[in-house]
Amino acid sequence: MTTGILALALDIAVGAIALAMLLCTWRLIKGPKSIDRVLAVDTLYINAVALVLLLGIRLQTSLLFEAALIVAMLGFATTVGLSRYLTRGDVVE
Repeated sequence: MTTGILALALDIAVGAIALAMLLCTWRLIKGPKSIDRVLAVDTLYINAVALVLLLGIRLQTSLLFEAALIVAMLGFATTVGLSRYLTRGDVVE
């Protein structure tokens, strides 16, 4: 576990990312267009990766960095799939 100024910085960063996730969730629910919702999902994935990385720093374990990589890959695939569906109407050519 981390102590001191690093712990305070991690707490502030977690709060900022949590606020960003709350605002992205609002955009996901309220978004006027489906493209706004896709961008909100993509941003939520990025924020989730950041939260997992901060937790990995806090707990000083490298296992969570691999989990963050998996979440990032799934987020990218989801964003590409949703974008192709919205532009072409199908995902697979």
